[in-house]
Amino acid sequence: MPRWLILSGTHAATLLVGFMLGIYLLPILTAPDGPDDAELAQSSQSALFEASFTRDLKGSDFLHWGEGTVSVTPTQVVHEGALAPGPDYKLYLAKEFVEDEEGFFRIKAAAQQIGDIKTFDGFIVDVPAGVDVADYSTVIVWCESFSEFITAARYQ
Repeated sequence: MPRWLILSGTHAATLLVGFMLGIYLLPILTAPDGPDDAELAQSSQSALFEASFTRDLKGSDFLHWGEGTVSVTPTQVVHEGALAPGPDYKLYLAKEFVEDEEGFFRIKAAAQQIGDIKTFDGFIVDVPAGVDVADYSTVIVWCESFSEFITAARYQ
């Protein structure tokens, strides 16, 4: 095999690996600081519902997981814990609990997107005006860029 062909292949592979690492690491490197413990505690005080993210869901793996407590107030969803870092995370409310990509694709059209998740060590996401959290039962973290299920928790 010609040397130029081998070099082209190895350089292309290196470029691809670097690109993939960049997509994964950029959100980690550019993520703002998460809310501090006092802010999380204060925001979760008026919670109507509580639930837990766990790592043992069918759709979770070593790169896609969440753990910790989720508090749902009339105006905010508050997470005290950790999420696997990644790009373009969205928070959804759903009327049905799902625990993998297949389940989420099935209910995505009926789910309510609440907002973006920018931090991985706890978050506070405001519930849009007109959304009644009592109309839903589940919070779901979804990676929009790669259509990857991250985690979910049933709160009622």
